[in-house]
Amino acid sequence: MVKACVLIKAVPTKMDGILNYVRGLPHVKKAYFVFGRFDVVCFIEASSPSEVAELTAKINAVEGVRSTETLMEA
Repeated sequence: MVKACVLIKAVPTKMDGILNYVRGLPHVKKAYFVFGRFDVVCFIEASSPSEVAELTAKINAVEGVRSTETLMEA
């Protein structure tokens, strides 16, 4: 099991749609708005690092996502 945290920077007018999309992805355990440099955070539990990479790629493809930063447990 690989656990990861994905930090998302988003266009302010698209944040609701991004959060709803991320919450519907498989392996996403929690997702919510945050304050600071990032706008949305989600926590993933996947079977492999490549699965985390696939989910991150899906998130990056969403309209309104400016950038992401993925933090995987060591």
